Order: sequence, then structure tokens, then C-alpha cells
Amino acid sequence: MRAAAGRVELARRSSSSATTPYGFGPPLAGFEAPFPFDQIPQWLDRDAAMSVASVSRSRDLICSVASQAELVTYTIDRTQAPPVVTRVTDMTWTDRPDPNRTCQWLLSWTTDDLYFHGIAHWEITSRYATGYPSSFRRLPPGDLTEAGGEWTVTDPITGKRRRIAERDIVEFLSPVQGLLSSGWRTISIALQLDAAADRFAATEIPNGWLQQTTDSEDMTGDELSEEALRFATARSTNTTAAVSKGFEYHPNVVDADALQLVESRSYQALECARTGNVPPYLVGAPAGTGMTYQNGQQARQDLVDFGAAAFIRCIEQTLSGPNVTPRGTVVRLDLSAYLQNPFTDAKPPPAPATTEQETTP
Repeated sequence: MRAAAGRVELARRSSSSATTPYGFGPPLAGFEAPFPFDQIPQWLDRDAAMSVASVSRSRDLICSVASQAELVTYTIDRTQAPPVVTRVTDMTWTDRPDPNRTCQWLLSWTTDDLYFHGIAHWEITSRYATGYPSSFRRLPPGDLTEAGGEWTVTDPITGKRRRIAERDIVEFLSPVQGLLSSGWRTISIALQLDAAADRFAATEIPNGWLQQTTDSEDMTGDELSEEALRFATARSTNTTAAVSKGFEYHPNVVDADALQLVESRSYQALECARTGNVPPYLVGAPAGTGMTYQNGQQARQDLVDFGAAAFIRCIEQTLSGPNVTPRGTVVRLDLSAYLQNPFTDAKPPPAPATTEQETTP
């Protein structure tokens, strides 16, 4: 990707996966799968994954962290000891990268793309006089395509396909594999377990059954149905049952936990938390650890450290690239407000350096 001060190559899918019809990633997100593609269910996409409660909760937790961060830009002078960090305030796009969307929305859905697909794209829609970007637009997964060396996207106003210059594409590459490619089997099992529980919930199971005794005359199907109906009607008005000598009543002992697969679904919720890199206790899954104490501030820190940090660093380092910001300028997602305890912290943590100076445009 050519820009004012550098070049960043865009990832391209390998030929073996370019024509794969499955919906687990955008066209540019290729990966080497250790299994045949024909084993992946064709219906497994983001919407199907989000129907699993543990996956939906994991996604919302991670995206909520990124969406609450503030985009901040700094310049670092490493020629001095210690390095001098100066906050830059003339890059106004950090307040609202997309003029038509809030910064919270843009960061949240960019993290969503990285979480599920392992890749995300922004389009540069305008530039400063220096040539560096001044506004962006998120490209939905799968919208950016390449054919014959030309990149095309869908115009948000006309709805038609249009060409886009390679230098106007900002590509985010997640350091971890997308959930739909690495966790498709876990999600598939969770969906099948939920479907089995749904079938049980929609199926009426009798509380018991009447069985003819061996010394009674055989009855037709209609006669048996009438007898069962009379017995059921009597039970709705009386608590004491009476059975004639020609029948024996057998209660139906139903184990609801076994039929609803409670234990299996609980374990699968734990598997989804593992696959999504979220602490299990945050999604209500059995953690199976010896931890007996947890407070809200530590829970937020765990979510950042074990779940959201990889995506936050990906966004920071991509936006700090030479195709987005000048050399020596870095972009950070400030999580001070998210991690701050309002009851014990008098002020947010300091900037990530030993010295900070304020500058104006």
C-alpha cells in the first residue's frame, strides 16, 4: 500500500482458499487449515456463531473494551534519555475517524471483524494537505475484493461497486486466528447441543402411560386413546388416581437435566470461552479454578490482559504505520477511564512515558 511515507503490503488469499464458499471470513483472510474444507458446515458464519450465548457474550465483552478506549497520538523522541513523549493534538481524526459514525462504533466493529475473521479493513476517505489520512470508513468483511489487480468496494451511497486505490486501504491483521476459522468445531457442537435442547423443550413428554394387563381383552387404538384421555382429564380435577383392573399405570421418570444436556452445554460454554480467549467466569462458564475472590476492577484487567489486548495492540500498531501517521508518531488506545476505579483512583494513570509535554496545532 503506497502512502505519504511508506508502503504496507495487503494480504492476499492463497489460490487454494480463494474460491472457498464458506462464510467464515472475508475474501482476503486466508489461512492454512489442518482439515479438508468440505468438513466445515456451510451454514457456519458469524450470525450462527452469535446465536451461541457464550460466543455472543465473549464478543460483546471484548468489543466493549475497545469501544471505550480513547484514540490518542504521541510523538516519541528516543534520542534523549529518558525518551520524551509529546502528545499530539493536531490530528483531529482521532476524535471521530469516521464522520458518519461514532468512534465507539468504529472501534467496536473493527474489533468484531478481527475477533471473528482475523482481519479488518478501513477505507481512507479524505486526507490532510500533508497527504496523511484525515477520515476513514470501515469496510464490512468480504466487501473488499481484488480482480485483475484492481480493488473494488461497494459505494455506501449508490450501492454499486467502484474501484478503490490500494493506497486508500488500511488493513488490520490480527495476531490471533479468527474465531470462525479456529473455533468452528467448538461453535458447531454448541449449536447442535442447543438445537437438541430446543427440540426437547418443544416436545411434550407424557407424565406416565397406561398399559393393558395380560389377562384383559385387547383394545383398539381409538379405545386406548379414549381411556388415556379420560385418565388425563380426571388427573386435572382430582389428585387421587383410580385405575381399572385391566390397566397398569407406569409413571414416566424424566431426567430433565439429561434431556436438556445441561452438563454438556455447560462444558461447551467453557470451550467457547477458551476459544474466544475470555476468562470463563466472565461468561458464566464453570472456571474450575481455585480462585475464591474477584472484584470488578480485577475482572476488567483480566479481560484486557487475556482477551482484548491482542486486538487493541493490532489497532494501535496498524494506525501507527507509515501509511496512516507520520514517522515517529504513535497511536494508542487509552484505557485509563475503563480501568480506573472511581472510588479509589483520584486520577487516571499517567501517559505511557516518563516525560510528557503538551503541544498545540
